[in-house]
Amino acid sequence: MAVPFNRFDFTAGTAIVTGAASGIGEQLAYLLARKGNDLALVDRDAARLEQVAEAVATATTVTVTTYVVDLADPGAARRLGEQLAAEHPDTRLLINNAGATLGGTFDDVSAEEFDWLLAVNLHSVVTLTRALLPILRSHPGSHLVNVSSVFGLVAPAGQVAYCTSKFAVRGFTEALRAELTGQVGVTVVHPGGVRTRIAENARVAATLDQGAQRTHDAAIARMLTYPPDRAAVKILESIAHRRPRTLIGMSARLPDLLSRLSPGFLTPRLLEAHRKHSTRRA
Repeated sequence: MAVPFNRFDFTAGTAIVTGAASGIGEQLAYLLARKGNDLALVDRDAARLEQVAEAVATATTVTVTTYVVDLADPGAARRLGEQLAAEHPDTRLLINNAGATLGGTFDDVSAEEFDWLLAVNLHSVVTLTRALLPILRSHPGSHLVNVSSVFGLVAPAGQVAYCTSKFAVRGFTEALRAELTGQVGVTVVHPGGVRTRIAENARVAATLDQGAQRTHDAAIARMLTYPPDRAAVKILESIAHRRPRTLIGMSARLPDLLSRLSPGFLTPRLLEAHRKHSTRRA
């Protein structure tokens, strides 16, 4: 259910975007700056983040602050939340967009690798939301966006860790929306195959060989066809209209539809796709 206040005002306050050095986060930064939002941009890639900040500064007059942080480090994420809250008390929009992938079956993935992925994809979202929520609440009409995935809607074999993190982001966001009705707008985003650098940064379980890494990366790259600038536009439209959920691309909308109309339909097909991929990998 949409929150009962007007469309989001992009001209007021600061927007915080994580994962802002490339892909959807980068495009969100450009669009938000054009709309007049001051920006606090977060990423672990210092060089690319600085390029984005320079591009924004060259094209607009908004204020841009950058934070180079590895959100896989819980302590660093906590300190970042405290710093953002202290330095940007005018924050009206928080977009938790940063994320990572980890390929491998449950048996392939070590406990340490599993925890690493949860730290990036889930715990940092919770940590930053906890730190910034009091500020968002203090500004009526503020908005929170958490980016899940199509794998927060359906669960293929070989993606247990990633699905766990993204289903958790979905559940966290939907429950939080219910609690914040009338206080803060909340949107969960489920991108399908958006063309980002996630394939370049993808990891597979350490138990798998380099051939498996190359096969995994190639499989991801083939799925990433949707332009990130169009994805960013759809996200901002959802914020403006206070939409509770946004599915980006047919690769998200179709699995969502099939999973709701026929819950068992996708399971054998996803399993067969995983088996074929595993056979090629071997």
